[in-house]
Amino acid sequence: MNCMLTRNLAFAITLLSVTFGCHFKGGNTSEQAYIGGEIINPKNKTIVLFNTKGKIVDSITLDDNNRFLHKIENLQPGLHSITHGGEYQMLLLEPNDSVMIRLNTYDFDESLVFTGKGAKKNNYLIKTYLSNEKEAKQLVTYSKMEPEEFFEFVENRRRNQLKEFHEFLLQNEESEFFKSIVEANINYNTYADKEIYPFAYFGNNKMIHIKDLPENFFNHRDHIDYNAHYLSHFFAYNRFLFSNIDNLAIKKYYQNNPYHSTFNRHAMDYNKSKLDLIDSIISDTTIKNNLLKYKAREYITNNHTEKEANDFLNYYLEKSSNNKDKAFMKELVASLRQLRQGNPFPNIELVGYDNKPYFINSVIKKPSIIYFWSSNSKSQYRNSHYMVDKLKSNYPDMDFISINVNDNDDQSWKKIIDNYNFSTQNEFKFKNSKVARKTLAINYLNKSIIVDKNGIILHPKVNIFSSEINETLNTILQKKHLATTQDAL
Repeated sequence: MNCMLTRNLAFAITLLSVTFGCHFKGGNTSEQAYIGGEIINPKNKTIVLFNTKGKIVDSITLDDNNRFLHKIENLQPGLHSITHGGEYQMLLLEPNDSVMIRLNTYDFDESLVFTGKGAKKNNYLIKTYLSNEKEAKQLVTYSKMEPEEFFEFVENRRRNQLKEFHEFLLQNEESEFFKSIVEANINYNTYADKEIYPFAYFGNNKMIHIKDLPENFFNHRDHIDYNAHYLSHFFAYNRFLFSNIDNLAIKKYYQNNPYHSTFNRHAMDYNKSKLDLIDSIISDTTIKNNLLKYKAREYITNNHTEKEANDFLNYYLEKSSNNKDKAFMKELVASLRQLRQGNPFPNIELVGYDNKPYFINSVIKKPSIIYFWSSNSKSQYRNSHYMVDKLKSNYPDMDFISINVNDNDDQSWKKIIDNYNFSTQNEFKFKNSKVARKTLAINYLNKSIIVDKNGIILHPKVNIFSSEINETLNTILQKKHLATTQDAL
């Protein structure tokens, strides 16, 4: 069985809790390792180190030159992680490694470089991660290929990546664990692309034709371990599992719906069948609970009625054994209940670009879109501001309120605003990010909320990047105009 590594985005998946398998047997050792380096443009003065089980080892303070050095005693060999300012990076540490890190927080992934003993393997891991990320962004383009062409394309890519890696190993002697991690990262990235392809190629209207794909299209499923605990928090493995479960549930969907009906991915029965599948084919509690949580959250956050949300919540609670996850889901449903259309927008506390405190109700003066961004997602905050600039010209009677969701110091988010010359008007950050994000159920950065001039919610979840955003805004504003006119009569 192949194994795999990746690095996850900031608030989509929890920190590591890895138990190793395959060829690698981790155990307590008296060996040691060093990590150190330099953070350019730090977001704060602290780096937190986590061990192979996701437990905090230490909090390391940057010196006056924004550098750090830390000795790890009694090293547990394997994947560790460090976090700084909402970003985190996984690194492989084995006995006697001395890995030095240099990165610029303004371009976290692309600027990251390792040096020292143990650097080659970590630089290769970063290389495979960035390659996978680049390919994932182009999947929409690739998915326009015919099935046979797409299959051959991703398989050739996979074979070339494996060949390149084996050539690297001829020149570099590395551990079996490292070998298994990189190979699995390559393999599962390809498997994930194959599982995602039908949704992009067929679309909702022709999803029934998934059955007409070439016979060997999903042959990779013969090699999947659904209980690979050592992969339980790896992005590529989870990316595969998420889409694989979606695909497997389609068969049940068409047993209960007309053969050529339009596929509805938000149908309750379809989403319940996903939870049934997870419960039946996965026994590892970490993987099972993780998938149950994210599939339940995916359904519940999509503007369902309160009755549907509660029904699905109860269905989820029967299957999950993670009390922390269950508490999260209950809180999420409670938060979404307060964010339904017609309710007042919660009067959260903000800090303005001018450093002054504000309650959001004092900021809302006319119909407004409230949108969110993270300092850790460069493409998202750049694209969201550019999109809002376009919307502003089309909807001059609306305000657009921008809120940074991070809990970094005030200078970090201001630097981004200044560097990109974003307008400072209506730029805010949460005063208490943790509380505000829970209150507003912000689990996806592209979620925006539309309110009227009195702060009453008109739409609890819109995506400003959606092709339907103009239609949505026009409909909402027209309804509001008619209601206002009637009130005046």
